[in-house]
Amino acid sequence: MKSKVLNNSDIFRIMENWAPKSLAYEWDNVGLQIGSYHKPVKKILVTLDVTESVVDEAVENDVHLIIAHHPLLFKPMKQVNIETAQGKIIQKLINNGITVYAAHTNLDAADGGVNDMLCDLLGIDQREILLETSNEKLYKIAVYVPESHVKDVSVSLSDSGAGHIGNYSHCTFQSKGQGTFKPLEGTNPFIGAENEIEIVNEVKLETIVQQSNLQNVINHLIDAHPYEEVAYDIYPLENEGKQYGIGRIGTLNKPMDLKSLCVHVKEVLDVPALRVTGNLNKKVKSIAVLGGSGEKYIHTANRKGADVYITGDMSFHIAQEAEQIGLSVIDPGHYIEKVMKKATKEYLEQKLKQNKVEILISTTNTEPFTFM
Repeated sequence: MKSKVLNNSDIFRIMENWAPKSLAYEWDNVGLQIGSYHKPVKKILVTLDVTESVVDEAVENDVHLIIAHHPLLFKPMKQVNIETAQGKIIQKLINNGITVYAAHTNLDAADGGVNDMLCDLLGIDQREILLETSNEKLYKIAVYVPESHVKDVSVSLSDSGAGHIGNYSHCTFQSKGQGTFKPLEGTNPFIGAENEIEIVNEVKLETIVQQSNLQNVINHLIDAHPYEEVAYDIYPLENEGKQYGIGRIGTLNKPMDLKSLCVHVKEVLDVPALRVTGNLNKKVKSIAVLGGSGEKYIHTANRKGADVYITGDMSFHIAQEAEQIGLSVIDPGHYIEKVMKKATKEYLEQKLKQNKVEILISTTNTEPFTFM
C-alpha cells in the first residue's frame, strides 16, 4: 500500500489527539508558531526549546517540522527585528521553510504527558491530578445504520475513541427500527432508486464521546457508513467527563529518606545537581510533581498531603515558605522536561508507522546553566 504524503496539519492533528489545545493554560501560546499548515512533511525534529542552535541542527538534517515543548513565541510581537536573537531565529526558519509547532502546558496536563512521564521515571504510583483545571464535556452521538453495516460502523466508532465509560470501552446501545428516505435526482443511493420512497430496516446506534475527540469520531463514522448522506445526531450531556489539571501527586514504590530521594531524582532525571529544602533524614512517600515552574502550587501540594514537592525554578522566599509549612521541595531545574523528546518521538512513530516520516530527537543541549 502506498503511504500517504502528510502535511503539517496532519501531524498537528495527531499531536492534539494526545494533547488537545484546550488543555493549555490561558496565558500559553500553543500550536503553530512559525510556518505553514499545509506544507508536506517527511522529517520531524523534536526538541525542548527552539534556539538558533536547534534551528541549525534542523537545517543540517533537512527537517521540515520542529515540534517543541516550549513555545518560540510567548507574547504578541510588534516587529520582527532580524538583528535580535529571536528575529534571527525566525528569519532562519522562514528562509529554510521550517515550520515550528509547540505543545506546552497542554502536553503537561495530558494523559501520558510530561508530568506522567516524570512520575513514570521516578516510580510514583497511585497518582492523581494535583490541581484540577478542566472537566471535558461529553456528547452522545446517535447514528442510523442499515442492519448489514452495524458491526462495521460500531467498530469504527469504538476504534476511533468513542464508547469509553470508566474502565470499559466499545460501549454502545442499539435499537432496531425503520428508516425512510427518497433519493432525489442526481443522487447515488446505496439502497433504493431515484424518486422512490424507500423503507429500510435500520439500527439506531448510540455511544458516548469526549469533546476533544468528537470531530475525529464523526470523520470515522462517515468513512465507515455506507450511505451517501449519513444521518446522525449529537447531544450534549451533563455527565461528568474526564478531569485534567496541573501536576500529579502519588506515592513512591517504597518509602525512602529525603536524601536518598534526591540521589534517585538526579539519577533517573539525568541532572548534575539539584536544590532541596527540609530534613534530609526524614522518611518520605507521598510525592507531588510538576514539570517546569510550579512554585505557585506549594500550598496545593501541602493540602494534598505531599511529603515532597518536585518542581523547577523555585525562588528563595517561596522555598522558605514551603519549609515553614513543613513541605520539602526538590528543585531539579526546568530542563527535566527534556523527557518529552523521547516520549514524543515514540508516540509519533507509533501513529505514523504506515507513513514514511522520519522522527529525530534534537541532540542540542538547551540547558542555559553550567553546573560548577
